Amino acid sequence: MKYYLVAGEASGDLHGANLMKALGEKDPQAQFRFFGGELMLAQGGELIKHYADMAFMGFAEVVINLGTILKNLKSCKNDIAEWQPDVLVLIDFPGFNLKIAEFAKANGILVCYYISPKVWAWNQKRVLKIKRIVDHLFCILPFEVDFYKQWGMQVDYVGNPLLDAVAAFTPGADFYQRHQLNDKKIIALLPGSRRQEISRLLPEMVAAAGNWPDYQFIVAGAPSFDQAYYDQYLKETGIKILFNSTYYLLNNAHAAIVASGTANLETALFDVPQIVVYKGNTISITIARALIKIRFISLVNLIMDRRVVKELIQQDCNPQKITEELELIVNNKAYRNSMLENYKRLQDKMGRPGASEKTAGLIIRYATTQK
Repeated sequence: MKYYLVAGEASGDLHGANLMKALGEKDPQAQFRFFGGELMLAQGGELIKHYADMAFMGFAEVVINLGTILKNLKSCKNDIAEWQPDVLVLIDFPGFNLKIAEFAKANGILVCYYISPKVWAWNQKRVLKIKRIVDHLFCILPFEVDFYKQWGMQVDYVGNPLLDAVAAFTPGADFYQRHQLNDKKIIALLPGSRRQEISRLLPEMVAAAGNWPDYQFIVAGAPSFDQAYYDQYLKETGIKILFNSTYYLLNNAHAAIVASGTANLETALFDVPQIVVYKGNTISITIARALIKIRFISLVNLIMDRRVVKELIQQDCNPQKITEELELIVNNKAYRNSMLENYKRLQDKMGRPGASEKTAGLIIRYATTQK
């Protein structure tokens, strides 16, 4: 069968790649065409648009880049119409993907949505639109099943694909030697994969790092940027950056400072005590606070429905507050152990690996049934 996938950011590229691998194993005749990144490209098929040209974070940023977004939407719709896939698989990225879903549904293409849009966070009435334009929705967070049921929508809970990615990771024994690191404990810096995230968060992280000379700070570099881009923030700091090594870095980290998003949950799955940070455009944050109806921004806290990790948002995301929290997770044994105990409860709640394989099987079954 022909599968058209749309992922608009680094996490979507990861989950899309794992899903493509599972689809290929179950369907030897699978053909792929997609918006995504290097990880999806490694699974075969044709990359039409890289997510680095698509990911704009915040209300104001979307307005500023509206011309580019509209151009990408038109390109995606035209390409889908020309290729005529058996099934369209949309991966998270709701602002873009719900418009693509509406187009595909109107043109008789089966629409599968992998990783539910976070409609439970704000404007919950969007569920009514999802019911109308999405044929099959695959959820990865346990509480989403009951949420959609309240709106009369049947969904498939497939588990969380991050469990698949972490389970597939094989740690190397020579991490320190391979990257020429000293023997100081590592504090990992994960400032996100979007330009806006990195430009706002990395300077705060770097400034806080100056207070910890007995540790080595290492940045997990996003694959869509190069060393030269990061050098503007890291020059003369001694902070190293590693590309394509995030899981190896987390596997060896003593603590982490992490941008809100998928990396927050990945860090917890690697049992690394962390601080979650977020800083956006002032206008975007003002609008978001008026609209969003959830208590937390981090996935760890959302899944556990209580504060497990500290969230430093907007003006609280500064070197002083980062340093104060880092002091607790590094040097306060009781505080650190409490977070690690909560990670165990989180992992129990999330279940076992297998999301990619389960989702692939359901997509093939639904696509075959429709034929």
